[in-house]
Amino acid sequence: MIDLYSAATPNGHKISIALEELALPYTLHTLDLSRNQQKEPWFLAINPNGRIPAIVDREQDNFAVFESGAILIYLAEKTGQLMPPDLKGRSQVLQWLMFQMGGVGPMMGQANVFYRYFPEKIQPAIDRYQGESQRLLRVLDGRLKDHQYLAGDYSIADIANWAWVRSHKWSGVNIDDLPHLQRWIDLIGARPAAQKGLLMPPSSRDLAADPDADADQYAARVRSMLETGQSR
Repeated sequence: MIDLYSAATPNGHKISIALEELALPYTLHTLDLSRNQQKEPWFLAINPNGRIPAIVDREQDNFAVFESGAILIYLAEKTGQLMPPDLKGRSQVLQWLMFQMGGVGPMMGQANVFYRYFPEKIQPAIDRYQGESQRLLRVLDGRLKDHQYLAGDYSIADIANWAWVRSHKWSGVNIDDLPHLQRWIDLIGARPAAQKGLLMPPSSRDLAADPDADADQYAARVRSMLETGQSR
Protein backbone atom coordinates (compact mmCIF):
# COMPACT_ATOMS: atom_id res chain seq x y z
CA MET A 1 0.00 0.00 0.00
CA ILE A 2 1.19 3.49 -0.84
CA ASP A 3 0.23 6.68 0.94
CA LEU A 4 0.03 9.63 -1.46
CA TYR A 5 0.29 13.13 -0.01
CA SER A 6 -0.93 15.52 -2.65
CA ALA A 7 -3.11 18.41 -3.77
CA ALA A 8 -4.94 19.38 -6.95
CA THR A 9 -1.97 20.67 -8.94
CA PRO A 10 -0.28 19.41 -12.11
CA ASN A 11 2.60 18.00 -10.09
CA GLY A 12 0.22 16.26 -7.73
CA HIS A 13 -1.86 14.82 -10.53
CA LYS A 14 1.22 13.33 -12.19
CA ILE A 15 1.43 10.84 -9.36
CA SER A 16 -2.26 10.01 -8.99
CA ILE A 17 -2.45 9.38 -12.76
CA ALA A 18 0.58 7.09 -12.60
CA LEU A 19 -0.82 5.18 -9.64
CA GLU A 20 -4.10 4.70 -11.49
CA GLU A 21 -2.29 3.55 -14.65
CA LEU A 22 -0.25 1.08 -12.63
CA ALA A 23 -3.29 -0.12 -10.66
CA LEU A 24 -1.32 0.23 -7.43
CA PRO A 25 -3.42 0.44 -4.28
CA TYR A 26 -2.96 3.77 -2.55
CA THR A 27 -4.52 6.02 0.04
CA LEU A 28 -4.84 9.69 -0.85
CA HIS A 29 -4.10 12.30 1.80
CA THR A 30 -5.06 15.74 0.52
CA LEU A 31 -3.06 18.59 1.99
CA ASP A 32 -4.68 21.99 2.40
CA LEU A 33 -2.07 24.29 0.88
CA SER A 34 -4.00 27.37 1.98
CA ARG A 35 -3.35 26.32 5.58
CA ASN A 36 0.30 25.50 4.87
CA GLN A 37 -0.10 21.89 5.91
CA GLN A 38 2.86 21.09 3.66
CA LYS A 39 5.04 23.05 6.09
CA GLU A 40 3.96 21.20 9.22
CA PRO A 41 6.61 19.10 11.01
CA TRP A 42 4.92 15.77 10.32
CA PHE A 43 5.03 16.40 6.57
CA LEU A 44 8.53 17.86 6.61
CA ALA A 45 9.62 14.50 8.03
CA ILE A 46 8.41 12.99 4.72
CA ASN A 47 9.55 15.79 2.43
CA PRO A 48 12.07 18.24 3.93
CA ASN A 49 11.32 20.65 1.07
CA GLY A 50 7.73 21.10 2.21
CA ARG A 51 6.14 20.58 -1.19
CA ILE A 52 3.64 18.16 -2.64
CA PRO A 53 3.55 15.47 -3.87
CA ALA A 54 5.22 12.84 -1.75
CA ILE A 55 4.61 9.16 -1.19
CA VAL A 56 5.33 6.64 1.54
CA ASP A 57 5.65 3.03 0.39
CA ARG A 58 4.40 0.98 3.34
CA GLU A 59 5.59 -2.25 1.68
CA GLN A 60 9.19 -0.96 1.74
CA ASP A 61 9.59 -0.18 5.42
CA ASN A 62 7.70 3.10 5.10
CA PHE A 63 10.11 4.40 2.46
CA ALA A 64 9.40 8.05 1.61
CA VAL A 65 9.93 9.54 -1.85
CA PHE A 66 9.53 13.22 -2.73
CA GLU A 67 9.87 15.25 -5.97
CA SER A 68 7.34 14.27 -8.62
CA GLY A 69 9.92 13.11 -11.17
CA ALA A 70 11.67 10.93 -8.61
CA ILE A 71 8.33 9.45 -7.55
CA LEU A 72 7.43 8.59 -11.15
CA ILE A 73 10.78 6.84 -11.66
CA TYR A 74 10.37 4.97 -8.37
CA LEU A 75 6.89 3.73 -9.30
CA ALA A 76 7.98 2.71 -12.80
CA GLU A 77 10.96 0.77 -11.45
CA LYS A 78 8.90 -0.75 -8.66
CA THR A 79 6.39 -2.20 -11.11
CA GLY A 80 8.44 -2.63 -14.27
CA GLN A 81 5.85 -0.58 -16.16
CA LEU A 82 5.66 2.80 -17.91
CA MET A 83 9.39 2.73 -18.62
CA PRO A 84 11.28 0.20 -20.78
CA PRO A 85 14.05 -1.86 -19.18
CA ASP A 86 16.60 -1.49 -21.97
CA LEU A 87 19.29 1.18 -21.67
CA LYS A 88 18.33 3.29 -24.69
CA GLY A 89 14.58 3.05 -24.12
CA ARG A 90 14.95 4.00 -20.46
CA SER A 91 17.18 6.91 -21.42
CA GLN A 92 14.62 8.25 -23.90
CA VAL A 93 11.90 8.21 -21.25
CA LEU A 94 14.17 9.95 -18.74
CA GLN A 95 15.19 12.59 -21.28
CA TRP A 96 11.59 13.62 -21.92
CA LEU A 97 10.78 13.38 -18.23
CA MET A 98 13.65 15.77 -17.44
CA PHE A 99 12.45 18.01 -20.28
CA GLN A 100 9.26 18.46 -18.30
CA MET A 101 10.90 18.75 -14.91
CA GLY A 102 13.45 21.34 -16.00
CA GLY A 103 11.47 23.14 -18.70
CA VAL A 104 7.74 22.72 -19.18
CA GLY A 105 6.79 22.73 -15.49
CA PRO A 106 8.96 25.65 -14.34
CA MET A 107 8.19 27.83 -17.38
CA MET A 108 4.43 27.23 -17.36
CA GLY A 109 4.42 27.63 -13.59
CA GLN A 110 6.07 31.04 -13.87
CA ALA A 111 3.72 32.00 -16.71
CA ASN A 112 0.85 31.22 -14.35
CA VAL A 113 2.35 33.32 -11.59
CA PHE A 114 2.95 36.43 -13.69
CA TYR A 115 -0.04 36.11 -16.04
CA ARG A 116 -2.68 34.94 -13.54
CA TYR A 117 -1.63 35.34 -9.95
CA PHE A 118 0.48 38.48 -9.48
CA PRO A 119 -1.71 41.54 -8.90
CA GLU A 120 0.79 43.66 -10.88
CA LYS A 121 1.06 42.80 -14.56
CA ILE A 122 4.78 42.84 -15.35
CA GLN A 123 4.61 42.48 -19.12
CA PRO A 124 8.28 41.61 -19.79
CA ALA A 125 8.01 38.73 -17.31
CA ILE A 126 4.72 37.57 -18.84
CA ASP A 127 6.22 37.71 -22.33
CA ARG A 128 9.34 35.85 -21.18
CA TYR A 129 7.55 32.90 -19.58
CA GLN A 130 4.72 32.61 -22.08
CA GLY A 131 7.24 32.79 -24.93
CA GLU A 132 9.47 30.09 -23.46
CA SER A 133 6.43 27.91 -22.69
CA GLN A 134 5.33 28.30 -26.31
CA ARG A 135 8.79 27.31 -27.52
CA LEU A 136 8.83 24.19 -25.36
CA LEU A 137 5.38 23.15 -26.58
CA ARG A 138 6.63 23.51 -30.14
CA VAL A 139 9.46 21.13 -29.29
CA LEU A 140 6.88 18.62 -28.06
CA ASP A 141 4.79 19.11 -31.18
CA GLY A 142 7.84 18.43 -33.35
CA ARG A 143 8.59 15.24 -31.45
CA LEU A 144 4.99 14.06 -31.69
CA LYS A 145 4.83 14.66 -35.44
CA ASP A 146 6.42 11.25 -36.02
CA HIS A 147 5.74 9.58 -32.66
CA GLN A 148 2.47 8.58 -31.05
CA TYR A 149 3.99 9.11 -27.62
CA LEU A 150 7.12 10.93 -26.48
CA ALA A 151 9.41 7.95 -25.92
CA GLY A 152 8.17 4.78 -27.57
CA ASP A 153 5.19 3.35 -25.71
CA TYR A 154 3.10 5.39 -23.29
CA SER A 155 5.32 6.19 -20.31
CA ILE A 156 5.92 8.34 -17.26
CA ALA A 157 7.34 10.96 -19.65
CA ASP A 158 3.90 11.35 -21.24
CA ILE A 159 2.18 11.52 -17.86
CA ALA A 160 4.53 14.20 -16.53
CA ASN A 161 4.31 16.42 -19.58
CA TRP A 162 0.56 15.95 -20.10
CA ALA A 163 -0.32 16.96 -16.54
CA TRP A 164 1.16 20.38 -17.30
CA VAL A 165 0.56 20.83 -21.03
CA ARG A 166 -3.19 20.24 -20.72
CA SER A 167 -3.41 23.53 -18.76
CA HIS A 168 -1.83 25.67 -21.49
CA LYS A 169 -4.90 27.95 -21.70
CA TRP A 170 -4.50 28.89 -18.05
CA SER A 171 -0.92 29.90 -18.82
CA GLY A 172 -2.13 32.04 -21.72
CA VAL A 173 -0.38 29.87 -24.33
CA ASN A 174 -2.12 29.08 -27.61
CA ILE A 175 -1.56 25.74 -29.35
CA ASP A 176 -3.93 26.15 -32.30
CA ASP A 177 -0.99 25.72 -34.68
CA LEU A 178 0.36 22.63 -32.91
CA PRO A 179 -1.83 19.79 -34.27
CA HIS A 180 0.39 16.93 -33.13
CA LEU A 181 0.41 18.23 -29.58
CA GLN A 182 -3.37 18.63 -29.65
CA ARG A 183 -3.75 15.04 -30.87
CA TRP A 184 -1.55 13.78 -28.03
CA ILE A 185 -3.42 15.82 -25.40
CA ASP A 186 -6.72 14.32 -26.54
CA LEU A 187 -5.26 10.82 -26.76
CA ILE A 188 -4.05 10.80 -23.17
CA GLY A 189 -7.10 12.66 -21.94
CA ALA A 190 -9.25 9.78 -23.16
CA ARG A 191 -7.44 7.28 -20.93
CA PRO A 192 -9.61 6.26 -17.95
CA ALA A 193 -6.62 6.36 -15.59
CA ALA A 194 -5.84 9.94 -16.62
CA GLN A 195 -9.44 10.97 -16.09
CA LYS A 196 -9.59 9.33 -12.67
CA GLY A 197 -6.18 10.60 -11.63
CA LEU A 198 -7.30 14.19 -12.20
CA LEU A 199 -9.95 13.64 -9.53
CA MET A 200 -7.44 12.49 -6.90
CA PRO A 201 -7.97 15.07 -5.57
CA PRO A 202 -10.36 17.11 -7.73
CA SER A 203 -9.58 20.74 -8.40
CA SER A 204 -12.07 23.52 -7.76
CA ARG A 205 -11.31 24.63 -11.31
CA ASP A 206 -10.36 22.70 -14.43
CA LEU A 207 -7.23 24.48 -15.65
CA ALA A 208 -7.63 22.86 -19.07
CA ALA A 209 -10.95 24.63 -19.64
CA ASP A 210 -11.34 28.04 -21.23
CA PRO A 211 -10.90 30.81 -18.65
CA ASP A 212 -14.29 32.16 -17.70
CA ALA A 213 -15.97 34.40 -15.16
CA ASP A 214 -14.55 32.57 -12.15
CA ALA A 215 -10.94 32.87 -13.33
CA ASP A 216 -10.24 36.01 -11.30
CA GLN A 217 -11.73 34.52 -8.14
CA TYR A 218 -9.71 31.33 -8.50
CA ALA A 219 -6.55 33.30 -9.23
CA ALA A 220 -7.14 35.41 -6.12
CA ARG A 221 -7.36 32.28 -3.96
CA VAL A 222 -4.14 30.92 -5.40
CA ARG A 223 -2.42 34.29 -5.00
CA SER A 224 -3.36 34.27 -1.32
CA MET A 225 -1.82 30.82 -0.91
CA LEU A 226 1.37 31.93 -2.67
CA GLU A 227 1.68 34.96 -0.43
CA THR A 228 1.09 32.84 2.67
CA GLY A 229 3.73 30.36 1.56
CA GLN A 230 6.28 33.12 0.91
CA SER A 231 5.71 34.56 4.35
CA ARG A 232 6.54 31.20 5.90
